[in-house]
Amino acid sequence: MCYAKLILCIISILVVCAPQSISSQTSMQSKRIVIAASTVLDGKGHVLRNTRIVVEGSKIVSIDPKAGPITYDLRGLTVLPGWIDSHVHITWSFGPDGKNAGAGETTQYAAYQSASNAWLTLMAGFTTVQSVGSPTDVPLRNAIAKGELPGPRILTAVEPIFGQGEKTGTPDQIRAFVRKQKEAGADLIKIFASQSIRQGGGMTLSQEQLNAACGEAKKQGLRTLVHAYKDAVRAATQAGCTEIEHGTMATDDDLKLMAEKGTYLDPQAGLVIENYLQNKEKYLGTPGYTAEGFAAMQRVLSLNHDLVRRASKIPGLKIVFGTDAVAGAHGRNAEEFIDRVRDAGVDPMAALVSANSLAAEALGMSNQTGSIAPGLQADIIALDGDPLKDIRAVRRVVFVMKGGVVYKNVQRTAIPVYAGVQP
Repeated sequence: MCYAKLILCIISILVVCAPQSISSQTSMQSKRIVIAASTVLDGKGHVLRNTRIVVEGSKIVSIDPKAGPITYDLRGLTVLPGWIDSHVHITWSFGPDGKNAGAGETTQYAAYQSASNAWLTLMAGFTTVQSVGSPTDVPLRNAIAKGELPGPRILTAVEPIFGQGEKTGTPDQIRAFVRKQKEAGADLIKIFASQSIRQGGGMTLSQEQLNAACGEAKKQGLRTLVHAYKDAVRAATQAGCTEIEHGTMATDDDLKLMAEKGTYLDPQAGLVIENYLQNKEKYLGTPGYTAEGFAAMQRVLSLNHDLVRRASKIPGLKIVFGTDAVAGAHGRNAEEFIDRVRDAGVDPMAALVSANSLAAEALGMSNQTGSIAPGLQADIIALDGDPLKDIRAVRRVVFVMKGGVVYKNVQRTAIPVYAGVQP
């Protein structure tokens, strides 16, 4: 049985276990929904008070303080757009033996784990994610897009570009590989321009190779995300690539060049390293994970804090939100907000906007999501608490709507969608 079919095999289980079936949620999508909110963070850095959000079908149609009757009363909570995680590995999981299985597994167990990862991510308030680098992303992305499986919207890079090997060695081979990924349904191109930080982060692609990869992607209408540390950050920026992932050990001059070129930066302040360290025994001994590598990660954590702290002070630098969530981190993506604010001194509003309108802009989706505004997808979440006062409120997601469909509603004051009662 192919991996795509395996993913679909578990849909009936999830539908039965969900508090409200996908089919019944979808049937309600055509109804007019009015959400009452006392505090709305609009995703662009503004706070709206005592208003109502009107949803019809999958989209927000108006922001009207007098709209009624109220369907969901979210007053007393903080309402904001569904978050966007610009860097996950949604199909990475631990195997039946408890050890890291990566993204290559196509067993029934791996299919179940992938669907579970998607559900946990959505329940954590992330309505869109960018999963960068596995063909197994594709059937999961498609099943969610068709409404066959609950989960966040997925954009995928399918297979990434590496600097070595027969497939992607020469510039011409790299250009051909980019075209191949587009044919395979890639939404973007992922490029490894550096070794893993566990191996020192040395540059693995030449300037010519990066020019070929990002130039061809642009020609094909695709964005590029570049795994880059140290010197590779400047090289990828000069190549006109869209976004730098990680960026550890970039200099202030590198960051200023990124701001000048309009290159997005997606640094990680803590979650990915913390997750590896917390799950060390599950990763140690699997491909790419050695005792030396874990020692390096322990040292890198402070370097990541330093990068985010310095980057946040560079005028005009566009810093987006990405976690690099792998096995063990799915559903805990919001911990990265806490790391950025607590450990790197990022302003809470800036941290939240990085996962809303700014992330949508980086994904080329500003006309679809990332803000609470008429005409955009009704991707709306609510937190029990105020993240501007205590960033730990991001852990308390009590309401999740994606595309006008409510997938989570555990807060006490909500009026069920079928009641349509005006309080």
